[in-house]
Amino acid sequence: MSLRSPLGRVLGSGSAKDGTEHWWMQRVTAVGVLLLGGWFLYALARLPGFSHAEVVAWAGQPLNGILLVLLSVTLAWHSKLGVQVVIEDYVHGPALKVFSLVLNKFAHVFVAGAAVYSVLLMALRGQL
Repeated sequence: MSLRSPLGRVLGSGSAKDGTEHWWMQRVTAVGVLLLGGWFLYALARLPGFSHAEVVAWAGQPLNGILLVLLSVTLAWHSKLGVQVVIEDYVHGPALKVFSLVLNKFAHVFVAGAAVYSVLLMALRGQL
């Protein structure tokens, strides 16, 4: 006795075995965003002022720069996963769905890259 539907047996389709990993990555990145976001808010609250020079000097410190890069990449990854779920659930045309998923990935890679580039510029401003 099989628990598969008749259509599933005919088509040979079943679980794509991708949902569990996606679910776990959403949870792991959410924890990362919470921890790094908490650090970010705490660190900003401790700044004496919010002038451009003070924030650039703060972000240029090695530990702060590394944590900012990690926060940026984690936020972009978490956002990509969430938008992907929305696209998969609510975009019904096959061509539009593929286009949206590809655009989602490229947009989030671009945003993460721009964030990393910005932090590197602030960190290396004194050395250039």
